[in-house]
Amino acid sequence: MSEPARKEEPEAGLDAALAKKFYYDMLLIRRFEEKAGQLYGMGLIGGFCHLYIGQEAVVVGMQAALKPGDQVITAYRDHGHMLATGMDPKGVMAELTGRATGYSKGKGGSMHMFSVEQHFYGGHGIVGAQVPIGTGLAFSNRYKKNGAVCLTYFGDGAANQGQVYESFNMAALWKLPVVYIIENNQYAMGTSVERSSATPELCKRGASFDIPGEKVDGMDVEAVYEAGQRATEYARSGKGPIILELKTYRYRGHSMSDPAKYRTREEVQEVREKRDPIEHYGARLLQRGALREDELKGMDKAIRGIVNTAAEFATESPEPSTDELFTDIYA
Repeated sequence: MSEPARKEEPEAGLDAALAKKFYYDMLLIRRFEEKAGQLYGMGLIGGFCHLYIGQEAVVVGMQAALKPGDQVITAYRDHGHMLATGMDPKGVMAELTGRATGYSKGKGGSMHMFSVEQHFYGGHGIVGAQVPIGTGLAFSNRYKKNGAVCLTYFGDGAANQGQVYESFNMAALWKLPVVYIIENNQYAMGTSVERSSATPELCKRGASFDIPGEKVDGMDVEAVYEAGQRATEYARSGKGPIILELKTYRYRGHSMSDPAKYRTREEVQEVREKRDPIEHYGARLLQRGALREDELKGMDKAIRGIVNTAAEFATESPEPSTDELFTDIYA
């Protein structure tokens, strides 16, 4: 599988506080997802549960490129996106466990959480269905002339859906402020991109609509951040949509029920050792002198405490009452 070339060590001019936040946010997502996997194994999370482990650099880098008022919409591998937008880990974990204190009052579960306050519009279980909705959010921005951009995430599998191309056409026609982010983790459920896509260069999928595209190393948070800045500025300036294909990798199966026998353990281990977004970024920060080893360990300890608190909050919260069955069915 071809990968985008890893760029040379970026200039050390990146703001130290931002670099630290990159590491912290990625580690929070990793530890949160590990705990979610444990709770699922214990039977405390039901239904579907798609973990984001391995893909943390994508959402953390992109979120840092946004301005207040910008929106985010994504598919069902969404826990990382929620945390990156600033949603409370306790509320997210409570929703995963179906509790009344969750973001959707325990009725949405893993795939259907929203936070209007954080401009996060889901979490969508139907493959590709969020793409026309994200395009609609961008249309609203253009109509209101509010200067906002919508990040619309979807995967390499959804990139083959017809509604995606209908959205591309409308967004290009009306020059909508939307950044289409293809999280190419290289396997659509269990099928590799090479086997499912006639043109595996997904960043070129907008060519017939004159939508520019860029392939980015999605395992490098700073590369993602820099591409995100360019893309959001392009869309915000009135030039219309742009596509970012972020080459990333998921370590776990498609969902918790997936044994992932379609790839070898050696393949996964090689990515973990050579390209892990958190381990490699931590080593980069140590090399720069931006953080010390004890600071990295202290950060991990603090994050584990936050995640454990979230799990305790979730499991101790009540389940929704039957009175909630028909509330919020229509907005």
